[in-house]
Amino acid sequence: MIRYFTEDIRFQYKGKRLTSNWLKKVAEQEEKRIGGVSIIFCSDPYLLGINREYLGHDYYTDIITFDYCEGKLLGGDLFISIDTVRDNAAFYGTSFDNELHRVIVHGLLHLIGYDDHSDADTAAMRAAEDRALSLLAAMRQNP
Repeated sequence: MIRYFTEDIRFQYKGKRLTSNWLKKVAEQEEKRIGGVSIIFCSDPYLLGINREYLGHDYYTDIITFDYCEGKLLGGDLFISIDTVRDNAAFYGTSFDNELHRVIVHGLLHLIGYDDHSDADTAAMRAAEDRALSLLAAMRQNP
């Protein structure tokens, strides 16, 4: 089950059903199943606090993923800064929705086992994000 929450911001996420179905398909393509995944939308200061407290990092980021997976069953918390997603969308010249979906699936891909610590890992992660975004586009065209 995928659940959606907000912390410290006013943000209404539309499209929860489509996003949940999409993420389930992404997981299935990787031979995984969604267990309990929470997506928590928050502000920059809120996510900075989590970054400092749990990871010892003193910088802003767009997402922090906490992994509670057990075997092929995906579980975790995806904390997403709406502020940074909005800034990154402007910086990269993409829509807010596209950037938000990229960040959401980025978190899921971490739960699946993708990493982004090396250039090769980052390239594989980006390719998986692009495949997932193409799947989402296809699902929107053929509901």
